Amino acid sequence: MSKSLEYSVATNARTEVIKIDHLIEKAVEESDIKEGICCVFVPHTTAGVTINENTDPNVKVDLLRELNKVIPFSDNYAHVEGNSAAHIKSSLIGCSLSIIIEGGKPKLGTWQSVFFCEFDGPRKRKVWIKIV
Repeated sequence: MSKSLEYSVATNARTEVIKIDHLIEKAVEESDIKEGICCVFVPHTTAGVTINENTDPNVKVDLLRELNKVIPFSDNYAHVEGNSAAHIKSSLIGCSLSIIIEGGKPKLGTWQSVFFCEFDGPRKRKVWIKIV
């Protein structure tokens, strides 16, 4: 048995990293699946999802600062919409991940959380979660 859920994430800045553990936990709880896999998918070409440290907020700051340094907003891109940097960042970070479910809970490391990564905001975004 599997269950798919859709959640909204509102972003407030051009680039932003938002902790979404609560959405993962809610999806797993609502699924009633005790052992399995949680697939998290972001259906956007200018956003992504990642797992990283959850205790020091400067990790998010550093992540965005370095991505913006390596992939600047303006760099003579051929794509005419003006958001090529966001497309590249999305490809590098990725749009999906899988999390083990054990005992009816997402299994993450002690310092890990799941983060939605906005690269072309602010926008209202979607996160799709499938539990199997």
